[in-house]
Amino acid sequence: MTKIQFRRKLIVIILLCVAVTGAVVRHYAERGTTTRDIATLLMVLWVPIIGNVIAWLIGKLPRRAPPPEPATFDALGVFTPHLLADITLRPPALPVHDVPLGAGEYRCALVIDNQGFSARWFVPQGEVLERGKAHVLDIEFLTPDLAKPRFPQGADFRVLVGDSFIADGRVLQLR
Repeated sequence: MTKIQFRRKLIVIILLCVAVTGAVVRHYAERGTTTRDIATLLMVLWVPIIGNVIAWLIGKLPRRAPPPEPATFDALGVFTPHLLADITLRPPALPVHDVPLGAGEYRCALVIDNQGFSARWFVPQGEVLERGKAHVLDIEFLTPDLAKPRFPQGADFRVLVGDSFIADGRVLQLR
């Protein structure tokens, strides 16, 4: 037990003893006397202490297991395309951001109607995706069983990254 823990326990014990003493004195004091009033004030000392005792007891209760981590693309490993789509990147809100997307992995949500599905696509090494031009890309869903029925061939969708729609697309082929 650390020095601080010992001091806290000692303070709790002393204040509880003072409160119990106040209760005993109040019980035997006559009504309307100063002794009874002071004893009543001493009894009030149990209020913050009992709050700490209750908090300590709640801390001792067993906790529920945390919910399982949601699925991520990192757990999926190898890229497995689920659909072929024609995607046209929208112009950005700021002209300074009007640069093509370089090679690499891009994660987003594909939104169809009012439902979004986590997805990713890759831009191959040496290629770039220019804004305003149509690009044909393979796209992988995080949960293909849920997403594929909502994306029939020819379906139009939007690409959401963060809180902005960055592209529009059309399903060319399911895989």
